[in-house]
Amino acid sequence: MESLAQLEALCERLYNSQDTAERARAESTLQCFSVNTEYISQCQYILDNASSPYALVLASSSLLKQVSEHTLSLQLRLDIRNYVVGYLATRGPELQPYVTGSLIQLLCRITKLGWYDDDRFREIVKDSMNFLSQSTTEHYCIGLKILNQIVAEMNQPNPGFPLTHQRKIACSFRDLALFQIFQISITSLQQLKNDIDKRLKDQALSLALKCLSFDFVGTSLDESSEDLGTVQIPSSWRPILEDTSTLQLFFDYYAITKPPLSKEALECLVRLASVRRSLFSNDTERSKFLAHLMTGTKEILQTGQGLADHDNYHEYCRLLGRFKVNYQLSELVNVEGYSDWIRLVAEFTLKSLQSWQWASSSVYYLLGLWSRLVTSVPYLKSDMPSLLDEFVPKITEGFITSRFDCVQAILPDDLSEDPLDNVELLQDQLDNFPYICRFQYESSSLYIIKLLEPILQTYTEGVRLPISGDNDDLSIIEGQLAWLVHIIASIIKFKPSTSSSSEPQEIIDAELAARVFQLLQITDTGSHVQRYSQISKQRLDRAILTFFQHFRKSYVGDQAMHSSKSEDVIEHTLALFLELASGYMTGKLLLKLDTVKYIIGHHTRDHFPFLEEYKCSRSRTTFYYTLGWLIFMEDSPVKFKASVEPLRQVLISLESTPDTAFRTDAVKYALIGLMRDLRGIAMATNSRRTYGLLFDWLYPSHMPLLLKAVAHWTDTPEVTTPLLKFMAEFVLNKLQRLTFDSSSPNGILLFREVSKLIVAYGTRVLSLPTPADIYTYKYKGIWISLTILTRALAGNYVNFGVFELYGDRALADALDVALKLTLSIPLADIMAFRKLTRSYFALLEVLCNSHINVIVNLDTSTFAHIVGSLESGLKSLDSSISTQCASAVDNLAAFYFNNITVGEAPTLPAAVNLAQHIAECPRLFPEILKTLFEIVLFEDCANQWSISRPMLSLILINEQVTLQL
Repeated sequence: MESLAQLEALCERLYNSQDTAERARAESTLQCFSVNTEYISQCQYILDNASSPYALVLASSSLLKQVSEHTLSLQLRLDIRNYVVGYLATRGPELQPYVTGSLIQLLCRITKLGWYDDDRFREIVKDSMNFLSQSTTEHYCIGLKILNQIVAEMNQPNPGFPLTHQRKIACSFRDLALFQIFQISITSLQQLKNDIDKRLKDQALSLALKCLSFDFVGTSLDESSEDLGTVQIPSSWRPILEDTSTLQLFFDYYAITKPPLSKEALECLVRLASVRRSLFSNDTERSKFLAHLMTGTKEILQTGQGLADHDNYHEYCRLLGRFKVNYQLSELVNVEGYSDWIRLVAEFTLKSLQSWQWASSSVYYLLGLWSRLVTSVPYLKSDMPSLLDEFVPKITEGFITSRFDCVQAILPDDLSEDPLDNVELLQDQLDNFPYICRFQYESSSLYIIKLLEPILQTYTEGVRLPISGDNDDLSIIEGQLAWLVHIIASIIKFKPSTSSSSEPQEIIDAELAARVFQLLQITDTGSHVQRYSQISKQRLDRAILTFFQHFRKSYVGDQAMHSSKSEDVIEHTLALFLELASGYMTGKLLLKLDTVKYIIGHHTRDHFPFLEEYKCSRSRTTFYYTLGWLIFMEDSPVKFKASVEPLRQVLISLESTPDTAFRTDAVKYALIGLMRDLRGIAMATNSRRTYGLLFDWLYPSHMPLLLKAVAHWTDTPEVTTPLLKFMAEFVLNKLQRLTFDSSSPNGILLFREVSKLIVAYGTRVLSLPTPADIYTYKYKGIWISLTILTRALAGNYVNFGVFELYGDRALADALDVALKLTLSIPLADIMAFRKLTRSYFALLEVLCNSHINVIVNLDTSTFAHIVGSLESGLKSLDSSISTQCASAVDNLAAFYFNNITVGEAPTLPAAVNLAQHIAECPRLFPEILKTLFEIVLFEDCANQWSISRPMLSLILINEQVTLQL
């Protein structure tokens, strides 16, 4: 760089330029600072002499990248650390906030990475205290920022940093420094209570929140989860949490601050309300803590302070939801002031239900609180009244009324989202409501019936209305009916488990279900038949289908399909149809229905319009899977051939299409539909007999069509994906369905077809140019191809020795293409796409188990790449992947031990090659062994037995290295 001024100009362009090309040039020129370790001293020069904040950010971010990605000497890292601390002390107050933030991040990253290298790295809390003891506000703020960043840094994994090392450092930091930092945050909050500087309050509150949110035991707590909501604060924190002033401090901050600070105060209270039960020294201290929480939340309800802010409101609902998650009902009712508290919470809940549009996502926590309260009533042994009998019926009625209000508030032309369309929110609310409703089921059901019957009567009268009638009114009625049906469905889904109350409640279930059956008879008559295109009618259809799914699980039910082109309704209908067909008794009942018999013989687009809709093509697989279930229930080859006659006609039509006309849209959509249909039929074959019917029907006459399709449509994943997925299903030996007679060559013939398909697809896809969407156009087809080969190799229906014996290249060609496909993908991409990862390692496991010659006969660099990828797979968080990799490593190590370590000079070509590979790359196996030790010793892995299996083989072939470890 010629001068500092030029560098500052380049930094200005890098961070400020609107021209993408200019930014790219500047980035390319300045990249050397973050890549080359020789430029570290120049970064220091920039920090000392540059006046541009952009140049300072470049220097600090480059240093951050250097320390994160390169192995620097201990002394150099200590020098950088001390320099940054001194720099922040002298120049920190005058720097821009983003420059300060970048420097603090650098300091904390060095601290984390060097935590176990030298005790001087652990003095960061002491350094922060020096900033806090300074007289200036700016220094105090920097001190708090450093503590905030170090807690955040220690609590999050860094890319490329082993998870085991991350956890060790986090645990050490938790034990040595975190409590002191939390005490600093509490002290700062107490000192800053009357301070007018919002920045300091924000930093102090944020610090307290980060400390309370720390992953204390390595569970990676999900904020949205209520199942793992206990905060595992260490016992050493007990005195400060039992001190009533700590809890009161956060209630005070909520009262004296405005959003977003008040929200952070509530977040701290949520975590304090979630601390583990065993933290308190006795039940008295825990009761005092609970009483304080109830008093504080009651005061907020009485004043309503801050609840006009949506974020505060949502966090406050979370705080209320924590009461029953962490405390028993008997504990709540024994607290003084419980009656006032529960009354205020009930009033607050009713107001929240009425404000459905504003508080829809917050109501979940309130309904969760009430559902847990009512389910605890049978176990309540206290003499104190719970008062739930008084308030719960009001909550039930308030919920149903609010759903009606939302229907009337959202007109058909309103662009805002209807709650009925938000599946996740709908499920959250309705999952909790049945418990509340069944608490006093008789009165609740009477209220529902009282609302339902007049609406049902009006809807019945609508049958005779002309189609051009008042559609807005009809849409509102359909919306109200949809809500009531969803509510009834959710109630029936959760049947009481106690036998004493089941019979009277089942009678009420029947009363409610009868109204839905009555509605069903009306929906497909008169003018309602013409309303399938209306959104409100589709919502009602979905509600009815949901009802039948729950009714089917709780009792028994039948429901036939009607033709529709609504993708969502079709999906729900087919899911229900499949559920009925897959049950043994319900399937037999369906086969007796004339409607079902007609469907089995007339499954064409003329009778089912959705079959010609491309957007519904995914549903075809479910449709034919269901038909397959029904067809194969009857042991009749004649009926099978008659049932699949429409598919045979499509096959014949495509086979007769000349090559010149094969690249047309008509052929494309016919192929897509056919492959999805065949896959559905193949999924339904669960026995040797049923699979044999399908195999004999397809092979050999119709198999050439697959190769023809691949040859013409390799560059079109819309065609190749369903085709390859069909073949993946066709070769899967589930339930030993691919069991041919001992004299039958069908297993070998099937693998030859697999080989032809993989070679045809693989050679063509490798020759295609790299697309923009590389997963859809390349990786997706490759992982399905690898899955096909893996299933064929592991299916145990082919004697693969036959191919080499008779000079057949089918196996060799398929394996050769498969390896070329895997090697064409960077390992980073393999690990990035989950399905690709799984198929890749599944293939390696099979190869190392049954075809190890293929692996060891590769050249050394390729062999090292594959074994290195197995080490990466061992570190995967997906236990199925790490298990497969462990199995593959075990087979490789065992082969080495049996043929090289304990034997004489290796004579097998494969053993000679493996010995040569290991001689050239002696660290391959030791590195894997080291990784396995780290996983077994420091990680809580669910598949520890599988992971530890290869360790014996590796220890036996690396005895000296093992002693060094």
